[in-house]
Amino acid sequence: MIEIDEKIPVPASPGRVWEVVSDPAEVVSCISGAELGESHEDGSFDGTLVVKFGAVRVRFGARVSLDLDEPAREGRLSAKGRDGQGATRFSAHATFHVTEDAGGCWVRVTGEVTLAGKLASLIEAGAGAVVSRMTKEFAAELVRRCAGDVVVAEPRRSVWARVKAWLTTVLKRQRSEVRSGQAQ
Repeated sequence: MIEIDEKIPVPASPGRVWEVVSDPAEVVSCISGAELGESHEDGSFDGTLVVKFGAVRVRFGARVSLDLDEPAREGRLSAKGRDGQGATRFSAHATFHVTEDAGGCWVRVTGEVTLAGKLASLIEAGAGAVVSRMTKEFAAELVRRCAGDVVVAEPRRSVWARVKAWLTTVLKRQRSEVRSGQAQ
């Protein structure tokens, strides 16, 4: 399972930010590799996302449902789909909330993605870096759309990204110690 917990600062009014994050077409245009597809009678819609995991590019297709609470400036998203070759299935649930802050607002996104199938372990292994990269790109485009080209603080790293960075450091240190022990 991939957990998402991101807080994105946006130097714009909460109303303007809500206009963007509550519009699927606007959100999709903030995500590189994403496309909005057909809308359905039940209010759901199709979407695709091409994600790069190292040298591997995976195209995911999904049926997405969006439930918005405009007065609270909160939304809930659910998606189910699979990769283009049908080897990996996923389901995702996320909540996003726009809150006012001095000089702008924050967009808080929490959620989880559950994977099953051939590519699940590969995707989960690279998820921290991918989520971090996509969050930075999304944040930059969201700021540009909401407030113009304003410099904004980098989004805080997710817990998963911090754990992965720590684990990478520990493993590199252990490999280095093993190599230096073998050289003696």
